[in-house]
Amino acid sequence: MRIIDAQVHIWASGTPSGDHRQVSSFTVDELLVEMAEAGVDGAVIHPPVSWDPDANALAEAAAARYPGRFAVLGQVPLDTPETSRALLEGWRDRPGQCGLRYPLIRADQKDWPFDGTLDWLWPVAEAEGLPVATMAWRFLPEFARIAERHPQLRLIIDHCGLIRHEKGAAAFSNIDAVTDLARLPNVALKATGAPGYSQQGYPFRDIHDGLHRLYDAFGPDRFFWGTDITRMPCSWTQCITLFTQELPWLHGAALERVMGGAVCDWIGWHRP
Repeated sequence: MRIIDAQVHIWASGTPSGDHRQVSSFTVDELLVEMAEAGVDGAVIHPPVSWDPDANALAEAAAARYPGRFAVLGQVPLDTPETSRALLEGWRDRPGQCGLRYPLIRADQKDWPFDGTLDWLWPVAEAEGLPVATMAWRFLPEFARIAERHPQLRLIIDHCGLIRHEKGAAAFSNIDAVTDLARLPNVALKATGAPGYSQQGYPFRDIHDGLHRLYDAFGPDRFFWGTDITRMPCSWTQCITLFTQELPWLHGAALERVMGGAVCDWIGWHRP
């Protein structure tokens, strides 16, 4: 079974935000060592532009060196639409680029899903065939409207769609709203960062039922395993075995889809 991580970061400068490893750089070579140790075949790099402005170029360089190992969900500036529209023309011709990803967690971005700042992005991404991933938990109703208005636009909910910085039952308090989005065929969910929502140690049993509900809603073709490894409270191997050994309802062909096949298909990453 090939294992593809749906979210990793590399960076060369800056101070990482949140709970990420507080190191000034985390290189593709360091990432590859950890991937080899855990048995991870490939990964989707999400450039952390918020702390390393050059992270997009760094990710593309990694994908150019290792096209079978890395794809990229990159970024263009959201508040300069005229310039950014031009950048997105032929975006897939850039090394590794398979789509876009925006956390939208900075204080100055909190109103962007509602105030029109992002209105230009959705039709352009739809026309260019670029999936867009985002931390949608804070604007799930608006996220649903975006998906409905742009049915050919593939959207990805980051980090299970759960309440950021909460743990245990509190993290899953919005799960009904998240699972409701599964009715929209152009919406998928990254089950990334799952151990970070647990109040327990491995195998994180307090999140199993919630993961099961999310999987039942989205199914194996729209439910993607991944880690966001640089902020996980456990090893990469434990992030893997949580899904491959500890969830009895996930097995066989469905497990293979969740662990890598589905995310490659969703973003159009045709690995050499």
